[in-house]
Amino acid sequence: MDSVTPHEFRETLARWASGVTVVTARHGGEPVGMTAASFSSLSLEPPLVLVCIQSSAASHRGLVEAPGFAVHILGADQDDMSALFAQPGPDKFAGFHHERGPYDVPLLPAGVARLVCATHETLEGGDHTILIGRVVQTELMGTDPLLYCNRTYGRIAPGVSAAT
Repeated sequence: MDSVTPHEFRETLARWASGVTVVTARHGGEPVGMTAASFSSLSLEPPLVLVCIQSSAASHRGLVEAPGFAVHILGADQDDMSALFAQPGPDKFAGFHHERGPYDVPLLPAGVARLVCATHETLEGGDHTILIGRVVQTELMGTDPLLYCNRTYGRIAPGVSAAT
């Protein structure tokens, strides 16, 4: 049986609601980063996460070759940050104060949480690289997450909170 077309696949997966992350690293002394919706926990022992990086993304090389990276789980009021980091271009970091974390990763203002990871492994996955990181540091902010579904941003309904 043949696979579905890329268009059919993209349209179907657009209906999957997910959180939104920005992944950052430092490569060649320069900060690199991109918005990534394909993020997931992978293992508790050891603590591993994965993020899928499109091979043609401008930040691909910098993210997959860095010794470590940060995953910023965006809050409900950070859709502007998501949109900025979803676009190609070198000046993504100009509008944000960022600290330097372990592995010299740029740490942006986080909404829900921030994870700093040591690069554990990379795997090829079609037109993406699966970047696996061992979590070495976490920081919780306690706000509601930014959601993305059907090519639009959303929030948790009023009266319902993801914060504990």
